[in-house]
Amino acid sequence: MAMTKIKTAVIGAAGYTGGELLRLLVHHPNCDLVCVHSNSQKGKKVSEVHPDLIGDCDLVFTDEVPTDGVDAVFLGLPHGETKGFLEAHPFSPETVIIDLSTDFRDESNGFVYGLPEVNKAKIKTAKKIANPGCFATGIQLALAPAIANGWTKGSVHITGITGSTGAGKKLGETSHFSYRSSNMSVYKLFTHQHLNEIKQTFTQLNADFDSELLFVPYRGNFPRGIWVTAYFPFEGTEAEALTAYQEFYKDAAFTHIATQDIDMKQAVNTNKCIVHVQKEAGQLVIYSAIDNLLKGASGQAVQNYNLAFGLEERIGLNLKSIAF
Repeated sequence: MAMTKIKTAVIGAAGYTGGELLRLLVHHPNCDLVCVHSNSQKGKKVSEVHPDLIGDCDLVFTDEVPTDGVDAVFLGLPHGETKGFLEAHPFSPETVIIDLSTDFRDESNGFVYGLPEVNKAKIKTAKKIANPGCFATGIQLALAPAIANGWTKGSVHITGITGSTGAGKKLGETSHFSYRSSNMSVYKLFTHQHLNEIKQTFTQLNADFDSELLFVPYRGNFPRGIWVTAYFPFEGTEAEALTAYQEFYKDAAFTHIATQDIDMKQAVNTNKCIVHVQKEAGQLVIYSAIDNLLKGASGQAVQNYNLAFGLEERIGLNLKSIAF
């Protein structure tokens, strides 16, 4: 079936998530990438800023915003800047806007929260989609079936470790190679900003949800990937839990329940979330692994783009060339 290509713009395309979006979109069969925007890099070739795209993209960064004639816009602006940007640059109501910042994850201003495993039906008809955070994706996909089934009665203990790309491209004290390498550290103990969107989804899945989420985020000594471990007291059996998880995700394009032990590299360089459940010492323990830049950001954004335009979810996202 021939299809008119989707005229697509990426606003704020110089950072890690913007670069990942370009890597996906230049090979997406339904995408016509018409505008690559960056205030800081205007006038430069895309392949100067993202050198791996040499031969893949001959576009030049612009600081002009195409509010007319585009079908889809990805917003990769810094957190807190999207709202003002959209007020200054009103797009057509028919343009699909996919925002990768935190600004509209509370579903304000008509945005739908873009977690396909929970909100697929809404995403398919949405014109404004708020892409989830990376830790939020890993944690929600680890726990959604448990929350939906009402299994969590008290506190849920969660740890998550993320690669250095999760901190963004701008250099900071804790993203230096000399700091990160052979090192571990905790940050935002129990107060991570992604907890708000996680609780929002869990309340939508189960109106009685009131468990405390005790989340310990770690900075990892690797560039990409997220590993989440979550556990809580559970009276059922491991087999019951496994069945419930398989049932919950039976129609999910990218979330897979593994019956054997998993590791993070299985998910890196893919748009998958790989989940494993086990019962130990009266606790249900759930592990999930994602790539923070793909399922945790740009890959999920393209998954939402596919859904919003009635495409098969996996188009442009069949990634994986490396296992080690």
